[in-house]
This record gives sequence, C-alpha cells and structure tokens, in this order.
Amino acid sequence: MKVLPSYPCDLSIVIISFNTRDLLRECLTSLLDECARLSEGRSAEVLVVDNASRDGSAEMVAREFTNFATPVRIFSNVVNLGFGAANNLALEKAQGRYLVLLNSDAFLHSGSLQRAMDQMDASLNTGVGGSRLVGSDGSWQPSARSFHSLWNDTLTLTGLSYYFPRSRIFGAPDRTWAKAEEPAEVDWVPGAFSILRREALVKVGLFDPDFFLYYEEVDLCLRIKAAGFRISYWPDIVVTHIGGESSRQLTSLDFSESAAQVVLWRMRSTLLYYRKHHGWKVWLIRSIEQCIYKLRWLSNCIRSGAGRHEQAKEFAMLGKLMRQAWQETKGGRVSPPRPW
Repeated sequence: MKVLPSYPCDLSIVIISFNTRDLLRECLTSLLDECARLSEGRSAEVLVVDNASRDGSAEMVAREFTNFATPVRIFSNVVNLGFGAANNLALEKAQGRYLVLLNSDAFLHSGSLQRAMDQMDASLNTGVGGSRLVGSDGSWQPSARSFHSLWNDTLTLTGLSYYFPRSRIFGAPDRTWAKAEEPAEVDWVPGAFSILRREALVKVGLFDPDFFLYYEEVDLCLRIKAAGFRISYWPDIVVTHIGGESSRQLTSLDFSESAAQVVLWRMRSTLLYYRKHHGWKVWLIRSIEQCIYKLRWLSNCIRSGAGRHEQAKEFAMLGKLMRQAWQETKGGRVSPPRPW
C-alpha cells in the first residue's frame, strides 16, 4: 500500500463483483446517490473488481456507469481471485484518503457515507470503522464481533451462542449481548461495509491473499489492532445487507454441492487462520470440530424421527469435509491453488 503525497479524492469505495449483476446495478445506483450527498468539497471514486463473473456484470458497469460525477472504474479478472486478493488489486490503485469496502449486496442508508468519513476524522486512532448491518426487513445482523478462539468457536459450533445470545459468556462470538445502538471498540467488523485508514494499511499491509474467502477481514483487523489502531463499531452508520448472515446452526445446512463447497472454503480458512495466529492450536480446533460432528452424527443415528437420517448424513459429510480441508491445507500450512 502506497503513501500518496496528496489525495485526489476523499473516499475510494471498492466493490467486489461475482455474478450479482442486478444487485450490483442497484448497489451502484444507490451508492452514487449517496456520493452526491457528500458535503461540499468532498469527493469520491468507485472501483469495481469483477471476479470473472459469467452474468455480464463487468459489461453492465462499463455500459451503464460511465457518465457520473463520481467516477466508476471497472477491473475485470480472468479468474476468481477471491475476496481479499480482488480487494488488494483495487486498493493498490485507490486514490482516496479513506478506503471503503462495500459488498455488492449492501446499501448505505442516507447520510451514512458522510457520517463514516466524519467519524474517521474525529477518531484519529481508528484503523477500521464498521457499521450497523441490518437485513432487508430491518432485522439486526452481527456487526461487531470478537476474534476467533477455541472458546468462541466452540460456542458457535455447539449452538450455545445461538441459544443464549444475551449471555455475556455464551454470546461472546458476535457480541449479541451488547446493545446494537451503542458504539464500541471491538475486535473486528464484517467486510459487507467497512472504512479503512490508509495509514493503517501502509503499516500492516493489505489482505492476506492466502484466504480465498472467509477470515480475510478478521486477519486484517487483528493485524491492524496489533499495530496499535482501534477497530470501531459505529451504529449511526446503517447499511442494509441483503445477503445476510449465513446460518450458524449446523442442523440447518442443506448439503447441495455448492453448499458443501462453501463449507469447505470456510474450513480451509479456519485452519489457515489458526495456524497463522495460534500455531499448534490448529490441531485442537480441528479436533473440536470433528468431535462435535461425530457426536451429532451419533445422536441422530440412535434417535428416531423425521429427518434424523438426513441430519446424520450431513454431520458425516461435515466430518469428511474437515478431513479434506486438513489434507488440502497440510494442517493450515499452505493455501490451495486458487481459484478454490
């Protein structure tokens, strides 16, 4: 990440696109309206990185978003680089004083972009700022999270964090015990929306490209926090996130081929993250996951009732996928060739 002698604009907004053409169009239309609401003298640019979409997303951007006061640049990849590496491509070319990451299925509420910039101006030690994420129905989504650890991940895998969200102990992974309307200093914020200080990236570097999908923003926030910057959650910045939070309940998984692939990606990233930041504990998180899957497989095998057989098959598949992820990453030591 470069230090610029001067900043041609205040904000560089980066959007990664992958087969979300119609949502991307809505996102850009909404975003450009929001850019037009910036206070006088404030300017922005938009950088869209298309990860080899097959739905004409890149062509749509080039065709429909060329004549706006806020410039929109499109970068087309011939292969899917993943979330972190695609963001790095745009971040290296960004000219803004602040850098905003926005999902193609995320929509800023009125005034949020200006408020994000004002918050960064007022909080000089904040390296990353996050928003309050809500679904299309206005429901809260986890927006201010705690770092992954053996304890936090066990709470998630066992479902205890889901069943006891108001407990400070069991609700620790997603800070579900905290009031959504209260600002806080946190461990990490989701990549659906975040605003980053350029100086923080200059100090710690960009996203680790070893993470194809999942954990890349956790890893970046951990490095930024270790460098002495704050990770801030600001509830007055509200973003509607259509994609929403993926189900955290193992019993609700539908093991289509595509779902199994996404689960495998998550497991690979889990092992890479633990090996990088927790060393030998990667063996423990693998053992904990597989033990939980084995116990739930056994529980469903010995019980009668509708759907028990299918659930047993799903937990058996989860165990198989973790064994595959362990083998493919050599215990979290190497990232498999991309695209995953």
